[in-house]
Amino acid sequence: QVQLVESGGGLVQPGGSLSLSCAASGTIFRSNVMGWYRQYPGKERELVATIISGGSTNYADSVKGRFTISRDNAKNTVYLQMNSLKPEDTAVYYCMSTIFGMNYWGKGTLVTVSA
Repeated sequence: QVQLVESGGGLVQPGGSLSLSCAASGTIFRSNVMGWYRQYPGKERELVATIISGGSTNYADSVKGRFTISRDNAKNTVYLQMNSLKPEDTAVYYCMSTIFGMNYWGKGTLVTVSA
């Protein structure tokens, strides 16, 4: 059973930085796509950033230039470095991993940007 465990959420002031990480376990296979999504209360989950095993990345326009996604294929782990955080970045952030066409999700970690 594939499990994704996120870590690194918390409270940060506007303009600050936070780093998230997510490790996939329970599989010997490398994730093809790994990524981060976020969800606001009462809203649908939305893409933040994705990265494929070869390293190509994709970002939501709202985070371009502020967030950086990276991965360690040997550890099947994905990271999200978030800089210049804004109050509107406050959300629950979910890790996603695609293995052989199946999408797996973490339980989410709350990021709160507030003074």
